[in-house]
Amino acid sequence: TNGYLKKTSVIQRGDFSGKFLQIGVSELTMGAIANGMALHGGIIPACGTFFVFSDYMKPAVRLAALMGLPVKFIWTHDAFRVGEDGPTHQPVEQEAQIRLLEKMKSPEGHRSILVLRPADSAETSVAWKLALENKNSPTALVLSRQNITDLPAQNGSRYNDALLAERGAYVVWENGETPDLVLLANGSEVSTLVEAAEALAEKKLKARVVSAISEALFREQPKDYQESILPFGAPVLGLTAGLSVSLESLAGPLGKVIGMDRFGASAPYKVLDEKFGYTASNVVAHVDTYMKEYKEMLRRVGKLQVGGAA
Repeated sequence: TNGYLKKTSVIQRGDFSGKFLQIGVSELTMGAIANGMALHGGIIPACGTFFVFSDYMKPAVRLAALMGLPVKFIWTHDAFRVGEDGPTHQPVEQEAQIRLLEKMKSPEGHRSILVLRPADSAETSVAWKLALENKNSPTALVLSRQNITDLPAQNGSRYNDALLAERGAYVVWENGETPDLVLLANGSEVSTLVEAAEALAEKKLKARVVSAISEALFREQPKDYQESILPFGAPVLGLTAGLSVSLESLAGPLGKVIGMDRFGASAPYKVLDEKFGYTASNVVAHVDTYMKEYKEMLRRVGKLQVGGAA
């Protein structure tokens, strides 16, 4: 936003030469104006605020989805890591709410909204590319507040790797062709899982880390691609800074998701990460427990199959 503003000016009374309108604390008005601009045509409207305030914007977002308007909704401060602003400004259930629209179709049969939560700067660039190419529905970009470490490049270019995000979900890190475990996330939690996967490798456990920027895009891919990324019945451990339900469908029937089941708290974000367990070491501890649970679930499924055959 700051970079764009340096190349233009703010629209003011009597001076409409700029391309930037400061709405103030009025998110619903902002969303409605962006919709009107999209209906008028000739420009690409983008509007931004804290993700928690998407609640105020929901009527405008829903109408944009209903009318197929290519508005770009940019929501930042996407998790409890807002820190000292406290739980009133920390979105926990908002991602689950907005992704429900991804499961709906517009009257014309298009996906009603595209929701993208990128994992690093390269994925953010790809997300913006997808947003500009998406002309049949609004796009939501869900971005962090804190700095995020860029993911390691797998094939020489991190941006080229991130282009696979166009398929909704892809492998960002793995050690071994047949993983013992799939670690699943989107947004800022992906880098935490990469750190955990590296620690698991030292324990001789082969892990695959999957970044799922958009379940809707992933579900639109051929079944063989979906299966190649998230094999059916494989052990999948998800990590999300929101409600667990955001990843449960992707994790599958034998998967498990670590998520938030409470409102946030007021503290520096690194303290909150430690308090709520969003650290690589805690993920490793969850893996140890989950793999035992997974084996027990397989044992129970095997008993059911034997009983059914009998």
